[in-house]
Amino acid sequence: MSKLVKIHLNALQARHTAAKQAVKRARTLARRADTQLDCWYEAQSVLQLVATEVQANAHRRIAEVVSRCLSLVFDEPYTFNINFERSRGRTQAILTLERNGLELDAMGGVGGGVVDVAGFALRLACLMLARPQVRRLLVLDEPFKHLSREYRPRARAMLTTLAEEMGVQVIMVTHDTALMCGKIVQL
Repeated sequence: MSKLVKIHLNALQARHTAAKQAVKRARTLARRADTQLDCWYEAQSVLQLVATEVQANAHRRIAEVVSRCLSLVFDEPYTFNINFERSRGRTQAILTLERNGLELDAMGGVGGGVVDVAGFALRLACLMLARPQVRRLLVLDEPFKHLSREYRPRARAMLTTLAEEMGVQVIMVTHDTALMCGKIVQL
């Protein structure tokens, strides 16, 4: 064998050995990447489980407050629900009310008075769920302006009851004497 052929053969063998070592390193890295990927999938699964539990707990607590407020004001109470829908990698909360087995759109399928009471109750629920806790104070401007006159005394009773039970101070601007309760300041 000529010297030139030997040099060429040695170079090829060196490249072959280097390629085998590179393949071995790549396989090791691929195994590590697969292990990390499995860990990430497991972490994602745990996070999704926790998120689902948090959503369910938040839904339950918010729905309890809103449904209770609605039942204190209306004879045939509504049940408040939050339906979580996942779309395009995001979770969207759809607010609905149910009455007599019918699901209604919270913004378009019910009267303004129901929306007023539900809106007040959502503010109250947010205040109660705030972490870290904040001062339990609600400042409201005509919160029940769309509520029928016949339900206003019940809304006043609801305000009084919930303020006492939940330790919430309510400062409310209203022109309706049927809603006035507690310490009244007239200007």
